Amino acid sequence: MATKLKEVDVVIVGLGWTGGILAKELSAAGLKVVALERGGARSTESDFSVPAVRDELRYVVRHDLMMNTQKDTLTVRNNISQEALPMRRLGSFLPGDVVGGSGVHWSGHTWRWTDMEFKVRSLYEERYGKKHIPEDMTIQDWGITYDELEPYYDKFEYTAAVSGKAGNIRGKMQPGGNPFEAPRARDYPLPPLTPLLTQEMFRTAAQNNGYHPFPRPSANASRAYTNPDGSRFGACQYCGHCQRFGCEANAKGSPHMTVIPIAMRNPNFELRTHTWVTKVLKDSSGKRVTGVTYTNTLNGEEFEQPASMVMLCAYAINNVHLMLLSGIGAPYDPVSQKGVVGKNYCYQTGASATLFFEGRHFNPFMNAGGSSTTIDDFNANWDSDRGKHGYVGGFIVGGAFNTALPIGYRPVPGGTPSWGTAWKAATAKWYDTAMQIGMSGSVMANRYNYYDLDPTYRNAFGMPMMRMTFDYKDNEHRIGRHAAQVINDIAKSMNPTRLNPAVARTDPWTVVPYQSTHNTGGTIMGTSPKTSALNKYLQSWDCHNLFVVGANVFPHNSVYNPTGPVGALAYWTADAIKNRYMKNPGPLVSAS
Repeated sequence: MATKLKEVDVVIVGLGWTGGILAKELSAAGLKVVALERGGARSTESDFSVPAVRDELRYVVRHDLMMNTQKDTLTVRNNISQEALPMRRLGSFLPGDVVGGSGVHWSGHTWRWTDMEFKVRSLYEERYGKKHIPEDMTIQDWGITYDELEPYYDKFEYTAAVSGKAGNIRGKMQPGGNPFEAPRARDYPLPPLTPLLTQEMFRTAAQNNGYHPFPRPSANASRAYTNPDGSRFGACQYCGHCQRFGCEANAKGSPHMTVIPIAMRNPNFELRTHTWVTKVLKDSSGKRVTGVTYTNTLNGEEFEQPASMVMLCAYAINNVHLMLLSGIGAPYDPVSQKGVVGKNYCYQTGASATLFFEGRHFNPFMNAGGSSTTIDDFNANWDSDRGKHGYVGGFIVGGAFNTALPIGYRPVPGGTPSWGTAWKAATAKWYDTAMQIGMSGSVMANRYNYYDLDPTYRNAFGMPMMRMTFDYKDNEHRIGRHAAQVINDIAKSMNPTRLNPAVARTDPWTVVPYQSTHNTGGTIMGTSPKTSALNKYLQSWDCHNLFVVGANVFPHNSVYNPTGPVGALAYWTADAIKNRYMKNPGPLVSAS
């Protein structure tokens, strides 16, 4: 039997970027806050210092910072006619399992999603007509605007020490930045990272092809920095150990060295690690949540933590899973298209070319996770003709050399044997002469891409696993074909010695190889409880004292990394709670 604890004002489930921001903001507002994190604590001093941090086997191969699939995983299938099977080893995406969440091991790419993303259905219908949107594409407007979110983008960028170059400050175009970005109030807190040779080569080629290259914004501090909360950053060392690693220099904007330590200084805040939340509890009316139940994974003890407010801030997949397990909101059914929880799961699509330059040597070990020169001519550029290519959404293209980890990075020209003497010789010859040009493409919501509870498989706690049903649709294939053409045109213009061209994806999506940890949707925000699980303040339509924060609230997925709007929305929600909900608890938006 679970031990019932003393009630607190707020219980936060998951302590990554979103949970850390809410913990900092709400505890500072005088609320008693308890955060429950299923992973353990890590620190730069004890875990990410040199030389221990540079352990590719530990962090890349064995996934030391990631979700343990022996305790819990999800089942995966491409369509509803298939049997879903458990993902026994992490592949396509890598959810974090430590204090700080995926914000510890991320690369740092930090984007502002534009107003076009937030009004995706209405703007496409206005410009291209309703028939341009496929019948099964369930995209919808978010219920929020870029102008509403802009101050919170700014706050997150200055919290996370984002390095970049503005392209549009208050409507005035800025040379060297992204000319297609939405207006911002001021520049990034830090200048861009120093470009690598490969990036400069890509920049020249992109310009020669008529595009508009700029340095990709990233939470890799280009110089020493102190953020508005007093968190101190070191300068990026370009060590090449960024994605999947904690940062040895405290140069990567991560919640475990920014918002979380600030929260922990407040006597109103308590962190409990190794706590696995199993259910969100409701009162007899079903219209209020009353707290959560959790298990201490070190000793198996079960607890009930009552709370006036519950914040689900775990990884996107886990937030949806908890909503389904707790019976909050109607589960989505793709056949009838009724229900909202599990709806609009989205991923991203990608393709890349590898270029080899015989006799030209790069430094594979001098790079940063967020280092890239990028073009945004085919997404934020609303003048790009989607009608010509027949798709909704778009893509970005970047030239980068983000990592050269010797176990996982072995570029060789096409036609090279996959093992043996010839493969070894090719690896040695081409290792430091290669670069990549890659794309990230959007995925629009489809009625048949969704989450639900698996009817067969259960996790270590006896609960049904999450079931993911997902595959790329024709819209994504169209984006991929266009992007591959753009990539290959740029690549050929650079006159490489050898070229592995970009190839558009046509096979069904598979969970096996890593692609990106950019899972979105499942408890989406919107303007009506009929089509969304949450209102614009990320408040549950069903239970007004439940807030769900993370990429799971996105009604579709863009070309960009999700962390920028995730952080901005966390600050946006925190403000709504402090300035409105605490004064008058109840629904912040009237249901229609």
